[in-house]
Amino acid sequence: MRAIRIAPFALLGAGTLALLAPPAAHAAPDGAVSTFNPTIAPSVIAPGGRVTLGSGGCAGETTVTSGIFGTAVIPSGSTTATATVDANARRGAVYAVTFTCGSTGTSRNVNLAITAGATSTPTAAPTTAPTVSSTALAPSGVRGGLGGGSGAPGTVEVAAGAALVAAAGAGALFRARRRGSGRRH
Repeated sequence: MRAIRIAPFALLGAGTLALLAPPAAHAAPDGAVSTFNPTIAPSVIAPGGRVTLGSGGCAGETTVTSGIFGTAVIPSGSTTATATVDANARRGAVYAVTFTCGSTGTSRNVNLAITAGATSTPTAAPTTAPTVSSTALAPSGVRGGLGGGSGAPGTVEVAAGAALVAAAGAGALFRARRRGSGRRH
């Protein structure tokens, strides 16, 4: 019976600690907050195309791995490298590309989408003009992003979360006391 009375307080304490703890996703192994934010441009590409890989805040060498191209290395002191997407990449697929910052050991995944449409070449191109190929995307629905969940919580978010946890704890305490006073009579 005593465990039931203590449970709301234990949940309140655990919830408060979870809200006030720094997000582990942005903490480097030494405890410092990481600014590592790698990029891929373009983020949607046709099979056989070339992408630019950005190290985004890594001071050391960045290793980039994916099942869609070989391992690429962005050397220390450089901010970009290029990679060629496999010609047999599956159209419409999204591949995870893993960036590992050598100076902090932090890893981040960035998605690379392969175009769903076919690549076409104009059929009546003049002989003096170069042949241009274009890639069209077939409608495939909405692609979701991170939804604002990628940054560290600010003071306002932490205060709002703490207020919600405190309100829930106060409600549980009120209900437990009310229930307990009803049984004594």
